[in-house]
Amino acid sequence: MVDTAKEAGVDTTTTVSVVIVTYNSASALPALLDSLPAGLNGVDRFEVVIVDNESRDGSAELAEAHPIRPNVIRMGRNAGYAAAINAAAASVHPNSHLLVLNPDLRLYPDAVRPLLDHLEARSVGVVVPLNYTEGGTVDPTLRREPSMLTAWADAILGGTLAARIGWGEVVGEPARYDRSGPIEWATGSALLVSARARRIVGDWDESFFLYSEEVDYQRRVREAGFEIVYEPRSKVMHASGGSGASPRLYALLTSNRIRYYGRHHGFFRTSMFRLGVAAGQAIRFWRGSPHRAALYSALMPLRPVSEFQANTRN
Repeated sequence: MVDTAKEAGVDTTTTVSVVIVTYNSASALPALLDSLPAGLNGVDRFEVVIVDNESRDGSAELAEAHPIRPNVIRMGRNAGYAAAINAAAASVHPNSHLLVLNPDLRLYPDAVRPLLDHLEARSVGVVVPLNYTEGGTVDPTLRREPSMLTAWADAILGGTLAARIGWGEVVGEPARYDRSGPIEWATGSALLVSARARRIVGDWDESFFLYSEEVDYQRRVREAGFEIVYEPRSKVMHASGGSGASPRLYALLTSNRIRYYGRHHGFFRTSMFRLGVAAGQAIRFWRGSPHRAALYSALMPLRPVSEFQANTRN
């Protein structure tokens, strides 16, 4: 568990606090917890913190009964992903690195040590692993900062082609996933955040509730002078899921993309970005209700995320 630091504000341990946010995750969580001991080989000190967003499928009870004996924090409500991470961060020592994992993830053996090695460089704030899909193919989790180019390229060319030629938000060039190095940001399925970055960057932005909070956080990490590094020697498997299957979640993802972009750009650029997002959903309108919901979300005024939060009970 966490040792007491000799000096406040100075890293004196290599403790890793594994943070897993659950929301009706009982079907996926046991496999992740089972994978942690082998995945954390070579890590001298670690703890596991489960933050449960009022699951109704026994996720919290399952975690409490698991042999790894995690610390379980019950939020008492569906507080959102960022709020849950902040609750976990507040519960651990400030000198602890945070390994944030989705509950539908599995760690390969020795996955964490290569990530941790990068944090010996004080310039590194976040390190991310190579993600595989359940089918064994590389999951392209590396991203470019959202821009008008990425929005319109994804809309007109489609995400796969735009990624392949280097214009889309997704980094799709296969060779990029073979080498370690700095990136702009990566999806939030697995992120190791250094204690130094935690102290300087502060909390995750809870106003996003779900989606784009990791884009915002990693931007603030970069603005604080830290690098975000990709390390393919570290491997995880991500069962994925989610937003594409649910019109409501896809609509939230879409509105938060626009919300995030608008915080960093003026009215005209944000309007053009929104139009590009809307055009992409209109072109794919025929594919089903998620795209129709996303188009509506892109065209209408952005609603407070609290409206979504109030309707998350199924």
